[in-house]
Amino acid sequence: MKHAYKIRLIIALIIFILAILGICGVFYPLKIYDLQFAPLLQRIFIDFSVIAAVLAGSIILLTLLFGRFYCSTICPLGFLQEIAALIFRRKNKSTKNLPIKYFIAAITFGILTGGSAVVLRYFEPYTFFGSLFTISALGIVATAAVLALTFFKNRYFCTNLCPVGALLGLLSKISFNKIYISDGCVSCGLCEKQCPSGCINSKEKTVDNVTCVKCLKCLEVCPKNRIKFGKKPKTNVRFSLKRREVIIGATVLALFGTMVKAGIVLKDKIVEKFKDIILPPGAMNQERFINKCYNCNLCVVNCPNKIIVKADENFPTVHLDYTQGFCKADCTKCSEVCPTGAIKRLSLEEKQKTRIALGMIKEDKCTKCGLCVEACPYGAITKEEGKPPVLNGSKCVGCGVCKQACHFASIEIFAVKQQSTI
Repeated sequence: MKHAYKIRLIIALIIFILAILGICGVFYPLKIYDLQFAPLLQRIFIDFSVIAAVLAGSIILLTLLFGRFYCSTICPLGFLQEIAALIFRRKNKSTKNLPIKYFIAAITFGILTGGSAVVLRYFEPYTFFGSLFTISALGIVATAAVLALTFFKNRYFCTNLCPVGALLGLLSKISFNKIYISDGCVSCGLCEKQCPSGCINSKEKTVDNVTCVKCLKCLEVCPKNRIKFGKKPKTNVRFSLKRREVIIGATVLALFGTMVKAGIVLKDKIVEKFKDIILPPGAMNQERFINKCYNCNLCVVNCPNKIIVKADENFPTVHLDYTQGFCKADCTKCSEVCPTGAIKRLSLEEKQKTRIALGMIKEDKCTKCGLCVEACPYGAITKEEGKPPVLNGSKCVGCGVCKQACHFASIEIFAVKQQSTI
């Protein structure tokens, strides 16, 4: 176990690099974004997915067996904090396990269970990381705040604010294998100084496995080899809940139930102030998409024609902008990379039959050149000699090819309330 820290660090670095390459659309042989816990939960809660259930179950099983390895190895924002902490070279001090994270988790996951990811969008670590690399204001500000916390308190975000960390921490409390201090410890304090989570109290010889992110650094620095990772020997201390823990637990559960109801109301109300806008194929409708999209911006970066744009004052999530291009008929990239299920995963055949908008030809501006007829990949536009082209709405999917082909701005593409199969 002396080399466990280095091995874990190498694995985390590989996953970190793959996550960056995947986000930037460069190289992703493994879909690391499909291993992110909160998006997986959404795909289970909202649109049940067997694959998502298996992956989320695997993370839960990993946590029950070994603790919060997800936070130190799989989560790219967690590893980014680890790199920052190494650069800052700050000494660590034990940190109290504050209950605020449970209230944040109750609010975010409660509303998510009710049907909306709007609140979780502002706390989910992978969203911060993804939007950072796509130069999004939310990602830059949130990551800067997390790194500022790292400078002063190391992994404080992971241990006391992150809703994913709070949930996995509860599972880690009953994990089969734990970090513990064995007999013979001389209380030198080296492990406590090196612990990024502040979960070791060397004087009392205790380790808080709820906040421990299993970086395994303590195993490497202990000169006496008294820090262990494994099944903790049984003691005569009986399990007992403190009054404070009971009150906090009851309050968190009550808050969770309230937030589920709030989420149900929120998902129906949130779209009222936004105008209709064209959404990626698989988004289905405005209400669903606003409540599912995390704004991680993976689809923005990976769109080959760059027509998916970031959230703006007109719409709170990513959406389509046909001013620079059109939606390619042979592309399903956005649905492939979306980790949350906000963009439903469509086969190429399904995508080609999904109406995302509807075109209209303005006859007063049309020059009858017929360029739109030749450009339409779906055969939705026809033309008789000497007459303006005619658009068959039953065949049009609103891809925008005709709009790009027209040199005279005589074609408009309008959003539809509900995406449908033609």
